Amino acid sequence: MDSTVKRVRARRLLLIALALVVAAGVGAWVYYHHGARGDAAAQPQAKGKKGRGGRGDAAGPIPVTAQAASTGDIRIYLTGLGTVVPMRMVTVRSRVDGELIRVAFTEGQYVKEGELLAQVDPRPFQVQLEQAEGQLVKDQALLANARIDLERYRALFAQDSIAKQQVDTQAALVLQYEGTVRTDQASVQNARLQLTYARITAPISGRLGLRQVDPGNVVHAADASGLVVITEIQPVTVIFTLPQDSLQEVLQRMKGGTSLPVEAWDRGFRTRLASGELLTVDNQIDATTGTVKLKAKFPNADLALFPNQFVNARMLLDTRRGVISIPSAALQRGSQGSFVYVVKADSTVTVRPVELGPAEGERVAVVSGIAEGEQVVVDGMDRLREGARVQVGGAPDRPPRKAR
Repeated sequence: MDSTVKRVRARRLLLIALALVVAAGVGAWVYYHHGARGDAAAQPQAKGKKGRGGRGDAAGPIPVTAQAASTGDIRIYLTGLGTVVPMRMVTVRSRVDGELIRVAFTEGQYVKEGELLAQVDPRPFQVQLEQAEGQLVKDQALLANARIDLERYRALFAQDSIAKQQVDTQAALVLQYEGTVRTDQASVQNARLQLTYARITAPISGRLGLRQVDPGNVVHAADASGLVVITEIQPVTVIFTLPQDSLQEVLQRMKGGTSLPVEAWDRGFRTRLASGELLTVDNQIDATTGTVKLKAKFPNADLALFPNQFVNARMLLDTRRGVISIPSAALQRGSQGSFVYVVKADSTVTVRPVELGPAEGERVAVVSGIAEGEQVVVDGMDRLREGARVQVGGAPDRPPRKAR
């Protein structure tokens, strides 16, 4: 009986101890979440209200970078992908059939118009010329004899010694020989021309490509590959495309007689290769792409442009003078359109909607919304809101404000 009472008392004491432990844990949790944290949160708020007069947050002024809106010129460019195309490209072919006995050029050489490139064996054409000249001399002799006979017949006819028919026949024979002589003269000229064609000369000035035929081969006028290809690359052209929406602006500038400068840049738009001017616009729009082709001409004195090279063409369409511009990094876009954060005199920012104009590089023109000299935030605007206090760093030409 005593042992049973002892066990009951022991269980009660254990339950009481467990209840005290649980109560202590609950009290500690309530104090931690509702007491200590509440006091800690209240202290920064009080400090923030004291430091900013109830308008700021605990972190103080937000550090930002700002730049001033400036007045200057904005150039309007149109850009498009282009290909370098030679002014002229000619495949040099032999105009006569024969053995190629000499090649007078080096691959990659620059040649002038009329310079000797190759020589076809001229002996067969020299023989043809001599044959034609011999036939001409023979027929000229027959013509001369026929004319003498005609004069004799006319004298005899005047004496009524021969019939009129014989005189007419002799006159027709003279005309026949005259026709034969003219044919022979044409044959002589053709033979001389063929002999001239045995010397293959450069039809244009330019740069030679790779040789297609070696000496010793028999070349023909019908050969498709020819002997060599000449490309004229000084000057050279660039054919590039622009959207059809820009066509009317370009045509209006061309009608006014304005020369539109065009620049050729490398594929990464890092290096300017050459400068030239717009030559012409194609006569139709590509319906599949909605673009139009334009051709620009470049002197290419330093040979920076090479045929079939891909380049970026940039054409100066117009220059807007005396416009207000801001850095493109300052622009923000929202549901109401484009806006910027403007730094006011009291070191707070305000949201300012802006109407944008053309852009050049890292600056964009502002039609309305910004005045010259106003500071716009270009970096650190992620934490900004209307009326937020900021600390400007890196703002150019801005003297420090005096403490009031």
